[in-house]
Amino acid sequence: MRGGRVVAACQEERFTRVKHDPGFPKHAIRYCLGAAGISVDEVDHVVFYEKPFLKMDRILNSAGRFFPKGFSYFSDAFDVWFGSKARLPELIRDELIQLSPTSGSGAIWMDQIHFLEHHQSHAASAFFPSPFDNAAILVIDGVGEWSTTTISRGYLDGIGVPRISFVEDIRYPHSLGLLYASITAFLGFKVNSGEYKVMGLAPYGRPIYYSEIRNNLIDIKSDGSYELNLKYFSYMYSHEMVTELFASLFGFEKRIPETLLEQHHFDLAASLQRILEDAVLGIARHARVVVDSKNICLAGGVALNCVSNGRLHREAIFDDIWVQPAATDAGSALGACYYLWHEVLGHRKWSPHPFHGKSPIDSMQGSLLGPSFNLSEISEAARELEVDYRCLDKEEIYHYVSGLLADGAVVGWMQGRMEFGPRALGARSILADPRSVDMQRKLNIKIKFRESFRPFAPAVLRDKVQDWFDLNGSTNSELGNTDCGYDSPYMLMVAPVKESVRVSLPENYEDLVGIDKLNVPRSQIPACTHVDFSARIQTVSRESNDKFYSLIEAFYHRTGVPVLVNTSFNVRGEPIVCSPRDAIRCFLGCDMDYLVIENCIFDKSLIDPKKLVSYEAEFSLD
Repeated sequence: MRGGRVVAACQEERFTRVKHDPGFPKHAIRYCLGAAGISVDEVDHVVFYEKPFLKMDRILNSAGRFFPKGFSYFSDAFDVWFGSKARLPELIRDELIQLSPTSGSGAIWMDQIHFLEHHQSHAASAFFPSPFDNAAILVIDGVGEWSTTTISRGYLDGIGVPRISFVEDIRYPHSLGLLYASITAFLGFKVNSGEYKVMGLAPYGRPIYYSEIRNNLIDIKSDGSYELNLKYFSYMYSHEMVTELFASLFGFEKRIPETLLEQHHFDLAASLQRILEDAVLGIARHARVVVDSKNICLAGGVALNCVSNGRLHREAIFDDIWVQPAATDAGSALGACYYLWHEVLGHRKWSPHPFHGKSPIDSMQGSLLGPSFNLSEISEAARELEVDYRCLDKEEIYHYVSGLLADGAVVGWMQGRMEFGPRALGARSILADPRSVDMQRKLNIKIKFRESFRPFAPAVLRDKVQDWFDLNGSTNSELGNTDCGYDSPYMLMVAPVKESVRVSLPENYEDLVGIDKLNVPRSQIPACTHVDFSARIQTVSRESNDKFYSLIEAFYHRTGVPVLVNTSFNVRGEPIVCSPRDAIRCFLGCDMDYLVIENCIFDKSLIDPKKLVSYEAEFSLD
């Protein structure tokens, strides 16, 4: 961050190709420094997103509270602590010195390294880059040091400096994020990776276990606070998330990963999703009262639950909602920088130019904060992997690629700077025609190598969203643009497909169960309409992403549909592609038809079959 403006942000996993890479982010730091045109010696402040000693206090307290349970669990935690966490300031300094061109001679001093509480970092990532001057800030995740849910107030002080004041919190071991993670594990998915699968699974089920969860697992109080019944949970002292009582409560055993999904799995997912939404709404209503603002900002892992976000929007507790696109711990690094700049150093807000000259926007720059690549780097990657391509003129590319998509091709699309956060937003995307009845299954099975039930997002022209989706405009007149639907630029809001574009269902539709519903077309854009007629919407404006907008616009002129299927450019278990080499290798390893990197076109039909690679097994299942 320079002068309050984010110069670059990216995740280590994109460079190492190890999903959720926990190592020191050397590659990401090198990129950020290069994007800023400086060396590490020229960095004034370094900020870490949590306080390790406070986190260890929680682990020690848990060890004492639950002793003698979990002795080996706590022993492992202590080994990690004494191995690295206890000397984290020195570790950060030493690693940064290794990146210094002068070997750090006076470059990084201990007083330049700052530590924030985890939820402070999340809250800062939510409020400071938002378009609001005042807002309630709601952070819900698994756990930071102690807090699992926090409400804060964001405001401008008397001289116009944005500030955050803490209001109240809910503390470990009571956690909505860990409740969701526990049932994610019970359903056979990986914790901190598979929660979005459970969200996607929920519409296939009925919430018949709602009462069991509400009456036995979580007590949601009238003020939005909650407590978990800890006799059902073991994450406090074990690598297992739940006790044996879980199976007896629901009447079936924990699902073994990769085995058949049955109706009771769908029903449990539906019940959990309903509970989460009820809890979030209760907390949001309380936040509206105690903060007294018409706006709300969200961060933390639960903020990525776009179904819950969509319900919060529909309930109109607040006039406007803004969600940090990198809502998980990746975004905490961003929030830590923002907090230091405003709260500690006392600077005013950097303001981007407003869209259309009237509506204030956030300062995330479309979350397009990662690296971009030039023609020579594309050529070098193509030479290394021995594949040919051809180039088109800039203006020709949109007409040509929209024709490929309209003819049913699946296209890898890599343009400009990489997205920061978990969503592909048109810079590192796989694109397809939403009108295709079998496209969802094709993308899941033959392109992404993943479960067939998982839905895909529609990327829609910003000024056409109300023609296709029931995503009502903001009621906040200060943000303008209330006439063309709500803005969802980061794919973090779910809304129904409009009745006018739905199609009639067969008479036996309600008798179908689970995945059987997947094969029934439900709208004019079946490839991105979920079984409950919902869609995880990305609105695309020319100002936020001109290239992606131009492609969708060309597809609209050709087909009358201002929508494309947009999914992340990767296969299951792989981080989103970063470089041309990553993109070409992924293209060669799945059934994608074309790859477009900037204005370079790679055609699978023209590539020697011997160049294709076995790609699926290279990444651990998520």
